[in-house]
Amino acid sequence: MEYHEKELVSRSSMRQSELERTYFQDGLHGNHCYGCGAWNDKGLRIKSYWDGDVSVCVFEPEPHHAAMPPDVMNGGMIASIIDCHCVCSAMADAYRTEGREVGEGDKIWYATASLTVNYRKPTRIDGPVTARARIIQKSNTKTSHSVELFSHDGVLTCDATVLSLRVPDEWADPTGLFQHL
Repeated sequence: MEYHEKELVSRSSMRQSELERTYFQDGLHGNHCYGCGAWNDKGLRIKSYWDGDVSVCVFEPEPHHAAMPPDVMNGGMIASIIDCHCVCSAMADAYRTEGREVGEGDKIWYATASLTVNYRKPTRIDGPVTARARIIQKSNTKTSHSVELFSHDGVLTCDATVLSLRVPDEWADPTGLFQHL
């Protein structure tokens, strides 16, 4: 199913002021993912939210997130931010489609099926980076995003596509996944 422009217009009322903003990850109880898990004390703990029908993630890199040049952000860190932001956006959209708040009722989990990142320019590490993602295609079990990453001075440094797949509840079993395979 293609994502249509009229759906974008109908959801424009979903804009959130910074004071009333809710972050997708805060509703994903028990998520221990390194990138997006609010329950991972040593992870990145990214935060994503809706700005109309665009999902936004602002991340403040630290010096240990550097590439070889100390003023450039590591490409793997960038990929992790993009990946986790889009997977959480897919989950948030699935909840939204079902008319529920993130984490309300039966849990919805997604995982990465594919990630393609195009590094256009080095990304500065001396300020926050912003990922802005749009749904380009979705079904009941798959969501595809197009995402752009901007440095703190507004320069587009990367673009990417992420395909996320809905996964069963076993994905979130606190004792692990492999016992179910």
